[in-house]
Amino acid sequence: MAKTVIAGNWKMFKTQRETLEFLQGFVEQVSDTPGDRGIVLCVPFTNLSILSKNLHGSRIHIGAQNMHWEANGAYTGEISGDMLTEIGVRYVIIGHSERREYFGETNATVNLRLKAVQAAGMTPILCVGESKAQRDAGETEAHIIQQLKEGLEGVDQKNLVIAYEPIWAIGTGDTCDAKEANRVIGVIRSQLSNQDMTIQYGGSVKPGNVDEIMAQPEINGALVGGASLAPADFARIVNYQ
Repeated sequence: MAKTVIAGNWKMFKTQRETLEFLQGFVEQVSDTPGDRGIVLCVPFTNLSILSKNLHGSRIHIGAQNMHWEANGAYTGEISGDMLTEIGVRYVIIGHSERREYFGETNATVNLRLKAVQAAGMTPILCVGESKAQRDAGETEAHIIQQLKEGLEGVDQKNLVIAYEPIWAIGTGDTCDAKEANRVIGVIRSQLSNQDMTIQYGGSVKPGNVDEIMAQPEINGALVGGASLAPADFARIVNYQ
């Protein structure tokens, strides 16, 4: 049985002061959330220590938004597994479409990062998804299958979360229809050796659509962008009905 994981991706938002304000408004609202739902906050690197100090002993897990595949070295602007595990990070987003589009991430580097996250004892959240042009051209399935084939080579599928994020739905307010998201996630699952893997949907997940999304049989969670920045909105998503 796949575990349910709801993760917030703050991207490049919130100072340390704003992070503390968020926690004051959020933690109490998830105190009665069912215990079988994993809650993850994937925040900028500067906020990881703040979460570590304030969520110690909490059921809310800490996530980073990227990680290098080497343990150390001359990689300006990157961060290593030891740096993350030292402060209690449990999850790392790998291969988000923004990393692929703006920072040259490829399926090959995604693969290296995935294996490094696992070697460091954390769980990667692998992002896959198609662009609007690829969807319009009928290439959704072929593109995602290729991302999985190249990205998952040598990766332990028992310690992995996958997030299906149609690029055209990220931050646009244009959510993929819940049934269509369920269908594509079914295609993703058909490519996996671990049929109990947690597969999230991501792309304009909001309090108003999370119940329908989470009612779909193939969807085991959500990777939430903008709506994870507001304590009440993210609490409502975590506490989906």
